[in-house]
Amino acid sequence: MRRLERLSLIARRVRAGRGKGERRSTKRGASVEFADYRDYRPGDDLRRLDWRVYARLERPFIKLFEEEEDQTVHLLLDASGSMNWPEEESEQHKWHFARRLVAALGYIALAGGDRLTVSHLDESGVHPWGPFRGRGQIHGLLNHLSNLTATGPTDLNAGLRQWSQTRQRSGLLFLISDFFSPDGYERGLAALSSAGHESSILHLLSPDEINPELAGDLRVEDIETGYAKEITVTPDLRRLYQQHFTAWRQAIERYCFSRDINYVTIETSLAFDAVILGFLRQRGFVR
Repeated sequence: MRRLERLSLIARRVRAGRGKGERRSTKRGASVEFADYRDYRPGDDLRRLDWRVYARLERPFIKLFEEEEDQTVHLLLDASGSMNWPEEESEQHKWHFARRLVAALGYIALAGGDRLTVSHLDESGVHPWGPFRGRGQIHGLLNHLSNLTATGPTDLNAGLRQWSQTRQRSGLLFLISDFFSPDGYERGLAALSSAGHESSILHLLSPDEINPELAGDLRVEDIETGYAKEITVTPDLRRLYQQHFTAWRQAIERYCFSRDINYVTIETSLAFDAVILGFLRQRGFVR
């Protein structure tokens, strides 16, 4: 936690906040960092008059300064059954990894004075936690995350559109998901962009989903719906899987690029500390 306190979430856009914080705002206030000039109007504070400019141009100008306010951070967590993979005892378990990601990003936001909301999406809809501010909320966040379960199917399109319609204040948004949604994701991500959020996708996958070590006659079962099918895994079928998997992941990345959405794939085989303190810093999500 001490190491996380030295980090901050990177926002490329400047927005107006609601309370005092540590982020630049689109508003103009009285902080120490200069922003712009405007013409003097009767009643303005003469202490903000730039006398040097007045002496040079013989026109009175008022100095405007950046006002530092809180930033809104939204963390969206896919709580579908496919996130509950592989075995819970495995260090590569996606659901454990995802909740640790949310906890770390949430703590960075809270320690930085940002306004934080955390929402998980499951088959019954969208469930928000927050908004909250301040380090004192970290225990509430950890308790909330520890009680969540990943089960059943989740429609990403429907869930993200429903969340966008809750009229959350636009801000920095992170979506943590494996993107295994039968009906796709395009309409949901478009809804996030239309709502004015600066969105980042953390596409979470386990190594055996990227390169499954399967062979022979098998009965495979959908972890969310229970649908089962008998298959024979041959070298040709493995190559076909790899082709489809690569094309699917690249399609998500291209779509995000077209919508100005940050995208990164994270394998759960990576050391968690290395992801937060190294990988996400290198990719420009935190600093």
